[in-house]
Amino acid sequence: MKHKNQSTSADKASSKGTARKSNLNTKSAKQTQKVNKSSQSSKVKVAKPISKTLHPRNKHNQGYDFEELILECPKLSHFVKPNPYGNLSIDFSDPQAVKSLNAAILKTDYQIEHWDIPQGFLCPPVPGRVDYLHYIADLLSDKGKVPKGQKVIALDIGTGANGIYPLLGIQSYGWQFVASDIDPISIANVASIADKNQAIKRKLSLRQQHNPNHIFSGIIAENERFDITLCNPPFHRSLEEASQGSVKKNANLAANRAKKGTAKGAASGTLTTKKPDNAVSGLNFGGQKAELWCEGGEQQFLANMITESQQFASQCLWFSSLVSKSENLKPCYALLEKLSADSVKTIEMQQGNKITRVLAWSFLTKAQRLQWAKFRNMQ
Repeated sequence: MKHKNQSTSADKASSKGTARKSNLNTKSAKQTQKVNKSSQSSKVKVAKPISKTLHPRNKHNQGYDFEELILECPKLSHFVKPNPYGNLSIDFSDPQAVKSLNAAILKTDYQIEHWDIPQGFLCPPVPGRVDYLHYIADLLSDKGKVPKGQKVIALDIGTGANGIYPLLGIQSYGWQFVASDIDPISIANVASIADKNQAIKRKLSLRQQHNPNHIFSGIIAENERFDITLCNPPFHRSLEEASQGSVKKNANLAANRAKKGTAKGAASGTLTTKKPDNAVSGLNFGGQKAELWCEGGEQQFLANMITESQQFASQCLWFSSLVSKSENLKPCYALLEKLSADSVKTIEMQQGNKITRVLAWSFLTKAQRLQWAKFRNMQ
């Protein structure tokens, strides 16, 4: 089994920086170093992050133009004010300010109208989420050409009430999306957004997962094919753990405000601290149970996803998921080797001082993947 760890960019989009386009298939000795893994029979190639900027195609590399955003969404002006450095920003601990900023970004940069989420649901940072899409677009590229248009069909597992991946994927690349979630409120909210954006509605299919023990089963139909699956898994093991993480996050946010002025660091794209009125007590960043925690946490969810993915090995070109905790990668590699995955890649995304990863795997051989891409291009 081959595993490649790909460098990526940061979610801090306020600084320019220089971004070097990553080549997912590179074997250059200057970009990789070999690491022996006792749990794997093959050698792992690792490419370290070299930049703190976002993906080169990310529209948010230069930060936010608040004046333009306010022109498109005047309501945002109620939340924007200069920080101690004289830069316009918002208070990223205010859930209404964060939601208003997201709506303005989606309307201005992605032509998505009337985006909204119910109180208590997760409000994701747009720059970091679209970075995931840009890197998996590179993963799907054929001879350096990124595939665009409805020939590409993606599956978003656990789309949430925000529906951020299908919304951004459709508007950025024109792909078709199937989006699933176990929560009917989430499905209904994304459907409502799609109804107000006909270009999105034509390319989006929503499916509710009725079995909490299944991830792909009950969603992927017989003979259905997907080029890529995406997922942002719940990463806490319990409500208590989620609450403790929130306390730590809130303390870090307060410390940053004291050092840098109100939300200066957060203005670069970290939009995850908010306190909806009906959120569970102790959580300051929003999110429902299915969005934030599950039994066994991120590690168990990933193990379940990887195990179940084998049942659909020939129906998906690539499977992928975000992995927030680096210690969860090693058991994933071991399980993927046990299940005979042909190719495994890790794409590192550095978001400021935080590193997250996209884990991608395929059960198809290289020849089969090339044939898949060739057939897709012929359609």
